[in-house]
Amino acid sequence: MVIESARAAASHLFRPEFRAVLWKSLGMTILLLIGVWFGLRELFEILALPFFDQMMPDLPSWTGWLGLIAGILASLGLALGLALLIAPVTAIVAGLFLDDVAELVEKEDYPLDPKGAPLPAVRSFILSVKFMGVVIIGNIVALLLLLIPGVNIIAFFVVNGYLLGREFFEFAAMRFRPELEAKALRSKHSTMVFLAGLIIAAFMAIPLLNLLTPLFAAAMMVHLHKAVTRSEPPAALP
Repeated sequence: MVIESARAAASHLFRPEFRAVLWKSLGMTILLLIGVWFGLRELFEILALPFFDQMMPDLPSWTGWLGLIAGILASLGLALGLALLIAPVTAIVAGLFLDDVAELVEKEDYPLDPKGAPLPAVRSFILSVKFMGVVIIGNIVALLLLLIPGVNIIAFFVVNGYLLGREFFEFAAMRFRPELEAKALRSKHSTMVFLAGLIIAAFMAIPLLNLLTPLFAAAMMVHLHKAVTRSEPPAALP
């Protein structure tokens, strides 16, 4: 069920009818990541550079190369921070474009099924911001676990697999179900949703391709929710 949903989602990515939402999603993701990069750089300059400026005059002249090393390490740290923030950024983008993706998937692959109801804009934004905070905290934990050999990569996939799977599945389910029912359905099928989240996390780990994570994840979870619905239809369609 999970593999079939992932395969179906991948087949949607470059279909002609998806190009408009593809470019909107890709453009918004890139703009947000650029904003995050400049924000991280400004934060580093405010917090870290004064510290180095105070330390460097007290060092012998032959240690000037330490500044270069510090700059390189700082760039690597900023790049790592940006990579860890891809997940919360995709959560925000998904909240903006999930309904567009879901409508296209439902129209193309499930033309005879009842159509889902878009989430209210304010509610969708609140859920996206709330989830972004949860993902940031989860990835900070994952970052701390990077210091433990053999756990770092596993931590990245486990944290993001759980959080991304939960977020995107509930978004897809809430087009057809009340929020509490969507959460209960996700909890009942938590193992399957987590496995789907791992696939999304693996997709997100691929450079450049990870910019399409919101589109892929939203389409995948629409298919997964449809598969679950065959055995557990909503209590009341909107």
